[in-house]
Parts: sequence; structure tokens; C-alpha cells
Amino acid sequence: MDVNFKHDRLKKNHPSLKLNNIEYLKALYDLMKPRVMSLAIFTCIVGFLIAPFKSVDYLYAILSIAAVALGSGAAGALNCWYEADVDSVMSRTCLRPIPTGKLTRKQALIFGTLASFISVGALYFFSNLMAASLLALTILFYVFVYTIWLKRKTPQNIVIGGAAGALPPVIGWSIATGGISVEPIILFLIIFIWTPSHFWALSLFKSEDYRKANIPMLPVTSGVKTTKNNILIYSILLFPIALAPFYLKFLGLIYLSFSLPLSAYYIFICFKLFKAKDAKPEKIIAKQIFAFSILYLFAIFISILVDKFA
Repeated sequence: MDVNFKHDRLKKNHPSLKLNNIEYLKALYDLMKPRVMSLAIFTCIVGFLIAPFKSVDYLYAILSIAAVALGSGAAGALNCWYEADVDSVMSRTCLRPIPTGKLTRKQALIFGTLASFISVGALYFFSNLMAASLLALTILFYVFVYTIWLKRKTPQNIVIGGAAGALPPVIGWSIATGGISVEPIILFLIIFIWTPSHFWALSLFKSEDYRKANIPMLPVTSGVKTTKNNILIYSILLFPIALAPFYLKFLGLIYLSFSLPLSAYYIFICFKLFKAKDAKPEKIIAKQIFAFSILYLFAIFISILVDKFA
């Protein structure tokens, strides 16, 4: 079915709703992709807390983190604005505020644009130029490079576009120090290399969604076998990157005791997917990989904090 036709039909089934103030604020909150935003905030906080700052105004630090959260939400809102047509045909996204008629595309565009400027300006005011520039780069990269340019054109969209989601810990570090060093770059690389296997696992059990929406995710363009190969390759590439903080003497044995078994198990379940032969077990294992990958990233970053402050 044509994407635009399906979107138009959905809009007719969900005419513009009259929301009260609380419902409207809830719709704006949902527009910002809170689950994605929570990961950005968490990794940003980790980057901030482990940075070697000498003194910091904690009120300004909290306001700076809030500005990063708003910037992440602004990028999510602009993504929802641009992708409203495909969101309406995908089971994973059809209940977002625009497809359900809670908000219009114009409202999303205005909100996302204003929130972008406010977040970058606030971060510059409460923190420094480096942090504000990185936040601006993150928003611009996610909206223009990933959402508008790459996502509907290449199956490598998530590989390149993953850079935007990997920048928050670097921003957190720069809030504390005003600069960038090797440590936040390692954190960037962990998220960057983790992203493809995470999203390709999702695309395996949601491949029909992407096919209906004409999004060239790897299972749609290259098939299940190629996708499984790539998931395994990226899980293997992630292993030395995840252990890098230990062998570069950035973190110690506590971090190693978490990252080593977690990363080894991640490779193990990706190998299970690689060896699976039938569609049903492939989808089951892909769901397991997707769920574990989220737990994995949170656990890795929690172990960074534990190692630093233990």
C-alpha cells in the first residue's frame, strides 16, 4: 500500500484532537522520543561525572544536562516531523503523536526548531562553546544527515547516522572540562560500534514494517543472511572497543569484570543468530539481541561509574 495514502487514511481516522493542557504537554513529551532521550541523558551524565573537572557550579551543571536533554528531544521531534508519513504505516511508530492526530506536523516542526535553538543557546550560556557546538552538531547530524539524507537512501543509514547518538558522553565531558580527550572518544566509539547490531536486530523482527515504509534497512535490501553476518561482525568489533578503557588504563578491574562477560555474551547470542536456520528462531533470537543490547549499554556505562567512584 502506498505510504502517503495510508498516512492520509490514518489522519482521517484520527482527526485533529482537542487536547487539554496536560494532554498537549504529554504529546510534546512523547514527540521527543523519551526512551531515546533517556539514553542520551544517561550517557551524557556519565561523561560529565567521570571527567577530571576541578570545580563546577552544580546548578549550572544540572541546567546544562537539562539543555542536552532538550536538544535530544528537539532532534527526536524533528525526526517525527519529517517521518510522519512512514511512522503512520509502521506498527512500532504508528502511535506517535502525529500519526494519532494529537499534534500536527507544523506543530512538531515549530516545537523541534525552537527547542533546538533554546537548548544550544542554554548550553552555551550555562556551560561553554565546545559543549554547545557539539550539541548543535548532534542535532544537525541527526536531522539532516541521518533523517533527511541517509535513512531513505542507504542500508548503511544506521552505521553513519549512529554518530549522532554516540556524541552525548562527549558533550557531558566537554561540559565539565571545556574540551575533548581520548576518554570520551572511547565512550563515543562504544556507542557508535554498538548501534548497528542493536538496530539491525530490531530490523530483523520488524522487517515487514520497514518494507511497507520503503525504508532500506539491511534485511530489506540485502536479506536476512547478510544482516546476520553484519550483526555478528559488529558484535565482534565491539569487544575490543568495550575493553579499551581497561587496557588503555582509563578504567580498572571493576570495569573489566563487567565489560568482559557482557561483551562475550553479546557475541555469543549474535553467533546464535548467525547459526539459526529458520525464520521463527531467527526472529526470537533477534528480539533477544535487541533487548540485551539495551541492557548491555546501560550496564557498560553503569560499570564505568562504579569503577570510577568505587
